[in-house]
Amino acid sequence: MMTKSAVQAVQNPASVLSEIRTDLSRDGVVEISGALRLMLADVFSLYLKTKNFHWHMTGQHFRDYHLLLDEHADQIFAMTDEIAERARKIGGSTLRSISDISRHQRLKDNNGEGVAAKDMLLELRADNLQLTRFLRATHEVCDRHKDVATASLIEIWIDQAERRTWFLSEIVTNL
Repeated sequence: MMTKSAVQAVQNPASVLSEIRTDLSRDGVVEISGALRLMLADVFSLYLKTKNFHWHMTGQHFRDYHLLLDEHADQIFAMTDEIAERARKIGGSTLRSISDISRHQRLKDNNGEGVAAKDMLLELRADNLQLTRFLRATHEVCDRHKDVATASLIEIWIDQAERRTWFLSEIVTNL
């Protein structure tokens, strides 16, 4: 005689797999993966904004700012795969398209033409600071559900976002 879980595995292997991916509660998986989905949307939007400003940078310090924003964009983009894979690893789902990103993002796009270098840097500083707040809030969700693995990743991302904010702050202070 087959157990109930064995019958489920035969009938719907995906449902059982999602049940055994982690020891987190189902509510924890739902809440954490939902927070990760929002964070991923924000990270994608910050990545694209950073690349946009990198591509459209002009002015006296063009080379320095252009290279800095490229470095920042690479660091931000590296987060995307880790965030999405963490959500999947615990049994959640993640973003599926550009429209999905736009539905979930909290950081605002900038479609302006001719944005001054100082305004670009100020906006990126504010967005990185806001991303840090979102990361801390997601860390709190992880703490509530005892998800130390996701929390430890978030701690690294907070440090990276604070470093980007620091660099941008130092630059705009002298503009």
